[in-house]
Amino acid sequence: MALYQAPSFEALERLSQSRDADLARRELLNSDRIRGRGAQSNHTGRFETHARENFDDGWGVVEALPMTETVEHAERAKSIITTNDSPDIGFDRSINAYRGCEHGCSYCYARPTHAYLGHSAGVDFEREIYVKTNAVETLRSEFGARSYRPKPIAMGTNTDPYQPSERKHQLTRGILEVMLETRHPVMITTKSALILRDLDLLTELAKLGLAKVAISVTSMDHKLSRKMEPRASSPARRLEAIRALSEAGVPTAIFASPMIPAINDMELERILDAGKAQGALAASMILLRLPGEVRDVFREWLLRHFPDRVRHVLALVRDTRGGRDYDSRFGTRMTGEGPYATLLRQRFEKARERYGLEAKLPGLRTDLFVPPTLESKQMSLF
Repeated sequence: MALYQAPSFEALERLSQSRDADLARRELLNSDRIRGRGAQSNHTGRFETHARENFDDGWGVVEALPMTETVEHAERAKSIITTNDSPDIGFDRSINAYRGCEHGCSYCYARPTHAYLGHSAGVDFEREIYVKTNAVETLRSEFGARSYRPKPIAMGTNTDPYQPSERKHQLTRGILEVMLETRHPVMITTKSALILRDLDLLTELAKLGLAKVAISVTSMDHKLSRKMEPRASSPARRLEAIRALSEAGVPTAIFASPMIPAINDMELERILDAGKAQGALAASMILLRLPGEVRDVFREWLLRHFPDRVRHVLALVRDTRGGRDYDSRFGTRMTGEGPYATLLRQRFEKARERYGLEAKLPGLRTDLFVPPTLESKQMSLF
């Protein structure tokens, strides 16, 4: 049975402007089936051959529709280290052991990548999780190549390395074990307190100047956080992770990202203050981005949770993107432009200075790298 397909956003937006927005929301969004999910629909992916659309045949619903449960797919990766040449980010290598993310952030910029797998950027992105089962052995192989030269590798750049599937598969832990064995530098960004499971490895890496961590906190309000990131750790647990990592000597930053106009932007200073109180050394901020299909997923999320703010929030977003929903240009895509973006950046800089978070996390060493010992595939002559 196909997942629930919501009507086009244009229809939803018209209904959101009506007096009875709550009624429209109840009729158009099947909330019982998507409990615990960020996306409100599962529109056909742009590369799929056939399109699916729900319609009322007049017979009504004779039985309850099933919940959208998570499905894991085993995948054998040909390579595990991804490179990029973006001037907007401070790394050019990354590892993602999973594709898709159960945390369910409606604004996640990685959602469009699921279309390449034949899935929707909506609910599919949160429930169709691909597990690169050979991630650890592939990493060892790439580290062992004669041409390999070490540079810091980022984890958590596309999907969270500590999302729920990691509890069972422990790929992130396996990767960190290889990092420690080879003395390789690593940077981690996460929204999950599960990172504390690997505190032993991170502590040893940090002692060698080989690890640093950023914990993303989008709101101090537990109810709002649950709406924004249904299956991520609570704000309190993320702050506890910052405290534990800092006390263990792991350089840790707090990320107030993304800042969403008229949703969580008023909490910017409070988030940085809380991070500093728990031992964070640095802070960063990224403005909301809505590339590709993310725009419609986020709009539908707004309609469900904040129907009275839909037009206001989207108007502010367009003000930061030159009148468009998204501006992909290097240099502005992370920060935006215009009066609102400028004011937000000024607030961030002043708060960072006030709480002593203006420093950058220390650089990571690359001179300690030792290639792993690989098993020879050559057969013995005797």
